[in-house]
Amino acid sequence: MSQSETIISFRNVSKNFGSLEVLKNISIDIPKSQVFGFIGPSGAGKSTIVRTVNALEGIDGGEIRVDGIPVHAPSTDLNRLRANIGFVSQSFNLYPHLRVLENVALAPVKVKKLPRGEAEERSASILRTLGLGDKMDVFPTRLSGGQQQRVAIARALAMEPRIMIFDEPTSALDPELIKEVLDAIRSLLATGITMLLVTHEMNFAREICDTIVFMADGEILETGKPEQFFRAPKTGRAQDFLSAILNR
Repeated sequence: MSQSETIISFRNVSKNFGSLEVLKNISIDIPKSQVFGFIGPSGAGKSTIVRTVNALEGIDGGEIRVDGIPVHAPSTDLNRLRANIGFVSQSFNLYPHLRVLENVALAPVKVKKLPRGEAEERSASILRTLGLGDKMDVFPTRLSGGQQQRVAIARALAMEPRIMIFDEPTSALDPELIKEVLDAIRSLLATGITMLLVTHEMNFAREICDTIVFMADGEILETGKPEQFFRAPKTGRAQDFLSAILNR
């Protein structure tokens, strides 16, 4: 598979919540091993668009393909599709009655049918990489928010996904905890995983993204390289957004 080959394709995708049109005729291709950052004002449709990739949100028109598979086709095996897509949101959704290592190893055992020993060995390695080697036997309630989010990232990585989706992963965290989560995401850059990132952390998006996708009112208004977008956005809407964000 070539470096530039498309892994996610949106074609004329629309989505409504009642009378509100939250995605308007979205078309974009995301190449393998790229990091795409979705930014824009609240209500722009950023979270909705990334949640359509693994069918956490349905669509009302158009088509989304992941590795050539039509995501929303009735014949698509969503469990098989989602096994290759890691998803991390602002809600950690860890099992409070399971220890950290058990939380991370559960899906590889249940979904991928790995032997428990192999799943735990893989999970332990990921936890150590994310700086949680000393937390494996701890229950999630004993962890800080930043640590819980890193466990959520480890849990997604334990499935060896080809795609990782981060939907505002730091928005529920106190400012002093944000850096450790961003460092965990940064550590994935060398893995070749395709990443979709919805974030309000502009400096982080500028640093790690290959492409910035600026959305407003359910539309993609601008795409470009981070240095180009942050230095000289082409649309007035993007200029106003950056001025408001960066001058706080």
